[in-house]
Parts: sequence; C-alpha cells; structure tokens
Amino acid sequence: MVKSMTGYGTSTFQFENTSITIEIRSINHRFLDIIPKYPKTFLYLEDKIKKRVKSFFQRGRIELHIEIEGTNFVNKTIVTDWELLDQLVQQIKTAQDRYKLSEDIPVSLLTSLPDIITVQENEEKPSGLQERLLQCLDEACEQVLLMRIDEGKYLLKDILERVSAIRNMISLLEGRREVVIQEYRLRIQERISNFVDGSINLEEGRIYQEIAILAEKGDITEEITRLHSHIEQITDLCNSNEPIGRKLDFIIQEMNREVNTIGSKSTDTKIGELTVALKSEMEKIKEQVQNIE
Repeated sequence: MVKSMTGYGTSTFQFENTSITIEIRSINHRFLDIIPKYPKTFLYLEDKIKKRVKSFFQRGRIELHIEIEGTNFVNKTIVTDWELLDQLVQQIKTAQDRYKLSEDIPVSLLTSLPDIITVQENEEKPSGLQERLLQCLDEACEQVLLMRIDEGKYLLKDILERVSAIRNMISLLEGRREVVIQEYRLRIQERISNFVDGSINLEEGRIYQEIAILAEKGDITEEITRLHSHIEQITDLCNSNEPIGRKLDFIIQEMNREVNTIGSKSTDTKIGELTVALKSEMEKIKEQVQNIE
C-alpha cells in the first residue's frame, strides 16, 4: 500500500483535573525523524513514545506536540538557602557598621540573589497516566496514517498512469529499432552510390557488413530490455505493502541512465524525441516519489 509522508492528527483526553492534547504533523523527509516537543513532565516516557511512533511510520519528519492544561502533575515548593541568606545579612550588617548606615535592610535586597530562594518542581507520575497517554498517541498516529494512505492513493494513481505512458513509449522505441537499421542500410547505399557515381561495383556483403557494424553501435536492445524490467519492478512495488519510496527513487535513477544511454547511441530524430518525452515523465514520477513513504 502506497502512503504519502504528509498528514495531521490530534487527540485529547482528560485525566483527573488535567486536559492533555497530542498533536502530530508529518511532512516529507528522507528518513524517519521524530521531533518531540512536550513538557518535561513526560520526559520519563520519551523512549516509549518514540517507540510507539516508529510502529506507525517508517519515513517522514514527525513533529509531536503534547500540551497540558490543568494541574500539570507538578507540585511546586519554595526552598530557601538559609545558610546563604545568613551570610548575606551578616555582610549587610558589617557594611552598616563600617559606613555608619542606619537604614533597615529591605526585603527586596534579601531576595536579590537568585540562589537564596528557588522554586523546585516535584514531578508526579500518576497511576494510569502512561496507559491513557499512549492510547491517545495511538489515536493521533492513526489519524495521520489514514491521511497518508488517502493521499498515497492519489500519488499511486498518478504514478501508474505515467508508468503506462512510459511503457507505451518504450514499445515505440522497440519498434523504431528495426526502422533505424533499415534507414542505416539505405543511407549507406545512397552515400556509396553518390561517392563512386556507379563506376565501381561494391560487394553487397561488404555493404551489409558496414550496416551491421553501425547497427551494433546504435543497438538499444539491452537498454530497452532493462527498461521493461524496471517497469515491471515499479508495478510490483506499487502492489506491495512495504514502504517503497526509496526503492522507487533508485529505480527511476536507473531508468534515467538507460534512457540517457539510448539518447547517446542513436542519431535518429524520432528516438531522440521519445527519449526527451521519457525523461519528462520520469522526472514527474521522481517528484511524486519524494512524497512517498
């Protein structure tokens, strides 16, 4: 089944006095790249979350957001470093005595040092939260997956239509091969006749030998055979259930090489036109392949 790499999914659940929302965005990427963005409250679940996401997707950039509204599962406590505060007060009193200062010590001064009073977060791991969170994650991933499957159907339809057009063009190349050999024969005979002006008898066997040499240099049979093989491979991949994006990309590159070789071997105008048309169709398939998982 062909899947694209673009999709979106979201799921929300209530846990105690807290609302938790999971949002996933998926875009094209050469490999699987998971970008988690969530409060540190859920850091202890990071490995489990990534493992669960990997069970749904093989390629794509997956941006995962988790938002919390409510108690945040965190108890905050104010902690005072009394020993450090004692030192600060003592230093202030020493300065007052030294410089004959009579003003009282302002409270704002006592809390001016960032290390004296700090806020510590004591994270809680409520029972049942992990199970609900992973279930919600599955729901969001399934939504993304459905979108990727739906878009994949359109990509597959477009690719198969272009593959059909390429198959027809390859058949035209194949049929053109015999015509090119015949044209070689007529061209050689015509040039020889013009050159010798009919005054020299040339062996017909020698003429056919020269035609065979030229035909062999311009023979595109092997390239056409490999192109047919690549077309069948693409068709088989499109009917498989595995991720096919990278394999399709490789096959299209190989097909481009074969078409380039055909273009360099032949001086025939119609073959040249067909190779240009083939490259155009393959380039369009390559663009679509970049969107496929």
